[in-house]
Amino acid sequence: MAAVSSSKENILKKIKKALGTPVPLPFPESEGTQTVFKLAQDDDAIVFAEAFTNLQGKFAFCVNEQDLQQQLQQLFKSQGWTKIFCVENEYIRLLDKLTIQPYNNLAESEVSITGCEYLVARTGSIVMSAAQQSGRTTSVYAPIHICIAYNSQLVFDVKDALVFLKEKYKNNFPSFITFATGPSRTADIEKTLVTGVHGPKEVYCFLVEN
Repeated sequence: MAAVSSSKENILKKIKKALGTPVPLPFPESEGTQTVFKLAQDDDAIVFAEAFTNLQGKFAFCVNEQDLQQQLQQLFKSQGWTKIFCVENEYIRLLDKLTIQPYNNLAESEVSITGCEYLVARTGSIVMSAAQQSGRTTSVYAPIHICIAYNSQLVFDVKDALVFLKEKYKNNFPSFITFATGPSRTADIEKTLVTGVHGPKEVYCFLVEN
């Protein structure tokens, strides 16, 4: 067996010594139950809107359900979208009020509409789960995703969303949770940023006051 070189031996000794010395917690007062981020001074809705739009998301605030209907109608008309996929009963009824028949082929749709579990203000993320009526795929297959959320679904941090999800589902926790943070982006090929490769290239969030 070859002798261990002195330099390698020194490195191994340092590693052994480091492993034998406990590393203090970086945030000992938190113990994983408190956020390590400074709470925002602004309302969570404002914090979310700023974070979401910084990620190239498109945000709209609605004062009530009627305002939501009007803004959606204007958006559909201005963009000329007709293939609008939706399977959630609440939003199918909303489309019915706009005299829009949901398109039934997700793979060929232009737009998908879903709700969400929560909105994370600090990161501008939309939290969705497999337990929702839309399932896993509705929010990612169509090139444009429209999420409709309510003020009561706003939380400050990722940890808060996970805590509420555990409380909501208890022993029936969803098999899939996703934190969608802005449109799909990748720079895998030649470090060139491309949107819409692994998900929607545009994401809209309509936040309704309730």
